[in-house]
Amino acid sequence: MARVLIAGCGYTGIALAKLLTSEGHSVWGLRRHPEVLPDTIRPLKADLCDPASLVLIPPTLDFVFYTAAAERADDASYQAAYVTGIQNLLNHLSESHQLLRRIFFTSSTAVYAQTGGEWVDEASETLPREFSGRRLLEGEALLLRGPFAATVVRMAGIYGPSRTRLIDQVRRGEAVDQIGAPHYVNRIHRDDCAGVLHHLMRLSSPETLYLGTDSEPVDQAEVFRWLAKRLGATPSPARPRGLSGRDSRSNKRCRNSRLLQSGYSFLYPTFREGYEPILAEMALRTA
Repeated sequence: MARVLIAGCGYTGIALAKLLTSEGHSVWGLRRHPEVLPDTIRPLKADLCDPASLVLIPPTLDFVFYTAAAERADDASYQAAYVTGIQNLLNHLSESHQLLRRIFFTSSTAVYAQTGGEWVDEASETLPREFSGRRLLEGEALLLRGPFAATVVRMAGIYGPSRTRLIDQVRRGEAVDQIGAPHYVNRIHRDDCAGVLHHLMRLSSPETLYLGTDSEPVDQAEVFRWLAKRLGATPSPARPRGLSGRDSRSNKRCRNSRLLQSGYSFLYPTFREGYEPILAEMALRTA
C-alpha cells in the first residue's frame, strides 16, 4: 500500500482520497482547515504559502497529488496557489529527502488561448493571454523541471455533486440559447477527475502530460437546451450569438485521446451521463 499526500485536499482531492483509502492506502489531506475532511483521511493542517507549516508533512511518501485551487479569480491568488505553493512544496519535499515515485498536478485547459473552436491536445500551442493560464503554465514548468517524476493533468471545467450553478441558471431562465456558430465548452465530472488521477497513479510509466476532459466537447447552447428539457423549464428565447467577455476566451475543443489510450474508461463520457445523477439527487431533495 502507498503513502499519499493530497496537497490542497478540496473538491477533487477528497473524492480521490476516498478512492485511495477504500483500497487501503494511507492518505494525508493537506489544507488550512482540515477539520472538514472525512474521518478516513488523515488531516494535515498546513498552508502551502507558509513554508514553515510544511514541516508537518509525513516522511517516506510514495505519491503527491497537488490539487489546490486559487481562492479568488485574480493574479495574486493564482500566483499563490499555482506558483508559490508549488515551489514551497517542492522545496520542502527535496530538503526533507523524500523519494517520491511521482507527483501529479491538476492544471487546467485555461493554458490554451485558442478561441475559434479549434481542436487542442497535449501537443497544441500554449500562449495564454490571461493571468490564469500563465500562472498555471509556470506551475507546470516548476514541476516538470523539478527533482521528482511529474505528471500534469490539464482538467477541463469540473462539475459534479453540489455544483448546480448551470442547472439553477437554466431553471431561472437565465441561460441564453444562442444561435449561430457553435461555442464549444469542455467538461469533466468530479468523479472522473478523481478516477483519472487514481488510474494514472497505477500506471508504471505515465506520460508527463494529459488532457482531463470528457469525450464530447459540446456547444454551450446544446447543454442549455438539454437541461431545459430535462427540467421541464421554458427555454430562453434564442438570440444571435455574440461572444464577449469570458465566453470569447474559452471556445475550443479538447481531445482526450491520450487519456483513453492509456486505458482510462470514463464514468461519465458526456455531460448527459454526468448531469443525470445530479438532477436525480436534486429531485430527491426537493420531493
